[in-house]
Amino acid sequence: MALSANTSANAAPSASVGDSREWLNCSKLTSTVKPLSTLSNPKTSLTQLRQTVSRPVFAAFLAGGVAGAVSRTVVSPLERLKILYQVQSKGREEYKMSVGKGLAKMWREEGWRGLMRGNGTNCIRIVPYSAVQFGSYNFYKKFVETSPGEMTPLRRLLCGGAAGITSVVCTYPLDIVRTRLSIQSASFAVLGEAARRQLPGMWATLVGMYKTEGGVLALYRGIVPTVAGVAPYVGLNFMTYEAVRKYFTPEGDKNPSAPRKLLAGATSGAVAQTCTYPFDVLRRRFQINTMSGMGYKYKSIWDAVSIIVAEEGIRGMYKGLIPNLLKVAPSMASSWLSFEITRDFLVGLGSEDA
Repeated sequence: MALSANTSANAAPSASVGDSREWLNCSKLTSTVKPLSTLSNPKTSLTQLRQTVSRPVFAAFLAGGVAGAVSRTVVSPLERLKILYQVQSKGREEYKMSVGKGLAKMWREEGWRGLMRGNGTNCIRIVPYSAVQFGSYNFYKKFVETSPGEMTPLRRLLCGGAAGITSVVCTYPLDIVRTRLSIQSASFAVLGEAARRQLPGMWATLVGMYKTEGGVLALYRGIVPTVAGVAPYVGLNFMTYEAVRKYFTPEGDKNPSAPRKLLAGATSGAVAQTCTYPFDVLRRRFQINTMSGMGYKYKSIWDAVSIIVAEEGIRGMYKGLIPNLLKVAPSMASSWLSFEITRDFLVGLGSEDA
């Protein structure tokens, strides 16, 4: 009994010390946990969201997506007509006509849907494409800037080229599907009337190419001439834009006015597109290289160039250049303007909370 009493007596102080330690630990824990009202405060969450989207790289990423969707929608009819011109060859001349007559033909045969054919897929593609392009450009230039905001033209060219390649690789399957959708309802005799009545959508076209034309490789057919053209195109675009933008900025001002931004965007787009246009023709030809009825069966880039020049002359490498130049000005101008307006707005959200 004495042992039992001693055991009970000794146990009591131990329990007391344990309770004290547990109480101290709980006190420390509760002191580090924020009140529930703070965690669920919508004002705090909104401030954190503003700080996130106002970061330069994140703002450029979102603004690039907006810029891509806006610019492609503005020039969708001209973009589709350009593709139809590009895929025409000897014996396929249903769209051998002026830009005005070509647009009228699309409207007459397909209505407003014909003018916007493939634009939905193009917007789905161009949002991540432009977002990755602008975002990666701002990411890459951090590694080559001599000082914040300062880069040589060559370094701008390299950063722009790397950004172009990054965005193409990420979104190329949607680009090839967009080309197919633009062509499948056109009035080319080789397609047949029945094929134009049964038009598969974006997903059906993607799956069909994967199953019947060679798997994943089919979804990246034509990527070599695309990368070969996109790298110098994007590089020239960024280099020319920033150079022209700087020229148009009045002395003492930080940024040019909106009209001057539009002019800088149009100039950079026209210069870059004209210099690299033959690569764009090759890209479209290879994208339909195995398309039923329209396939060209080119074996290589050099084979394609040789056949095009032999059958269509050097002008064959520039088919669709006129509608392309007509769309470049409004496309690039609206792209750069909407990009800068969106980016400045998002970056400004952070300064409002500062």
